[in-house]
Amino acid sequence: MKDRNILSLALSSLFVVSAAFATAQDSGPGAPPNVLVIQREYLKPGKSGAIHVKSEANFIKASNDAKWPTHYIAMDSLSGPTRALFIFAYDSFEAYGKDQEAQNANAKYAAALDAANLADGELLTRYDSQAFVYHPEMSLHAAVDVPHQRYWEFTSFHVKAGHDAEWNELVKMYVDGFSKFPDAHWAMFESKWGENNGGLWVIINPMRTLGEADKGMADGKAFFAAQGEGNMKHAGELAAACIESVQTNLFVVNAKESYVDAGWAKAAPEIYGQP
Repeated sequence: MKDRNILSLALSSLFVVSAAFATAQDSGPGAPPNVLVIQREYLKPGKSGAIHVKSEANFIKASNDAKWPTHYIAMDSLSGPTRALFIFAYDSFEAYGKDQEAQNANAKYAAALDAANLADGELLTRYDSQAFVYHPEMSLHAAVDVPHQRYWEFTSFHVKAGHDAEWNELVKMYVDGFSKFPDAHWAMFESKWGENNGGLWVIINPMRTLGEADKGMADGKAFFAAQGEGNMKHAGELAAACIESVQTNLFVVNAKESYVDAGWAKAAPEIYGQP
């Protein structure tokens, strides 16, 4: 019994980060994309930092030269293995497919990317890519001012096969409970293609500063107290029944490796304004 309550308390801190700004709507500017593609590069020891920045500059130059319309945010890990994330947003899988087809059809751009990949591969131990689908019904106050978010927390839930009903009920409990906390926010994505797809769910919490993580943990404890022992006991039972594993990792934006809209440097010079 005690272990289940501890699990529920831990989940309450994972499901929420307190925002320092208003996020009243889940649609419109700052709303999560319908499709999120995340590419991961695992770096060899000693091959991160300036060495990787120099290598990634080849991709950015190729995209700038081609005036490519699809942008991406780069992030470096602050926990777990040394790795970089490159995050692409699309309105649909059709849009994702058209972007890939257009790259293949542009011989000069494709050749530049191939050359950049060849050089970058010397720095890596592993590379993979995953596509995710946004679930607004499992998210809360998910629209944020993306350019100003410096830190990004990713919590991965591996849900046991055949236990979708318990998972859906558990998430609904947290959405309903945290709807009473005006600063609580998160975006829920389900893996569609890639490693561990079909049972992998990812909660994304963007933050301007890590002080928001401190506030989020405090809100999690308040949520636990407001729910009462009976509800949290049930949440613990649902979690034990449906969740195989949980892992949370923290990343920080790397502006020098990001290919973003030119307006971001003006909007968020503290992050994207550096040369």
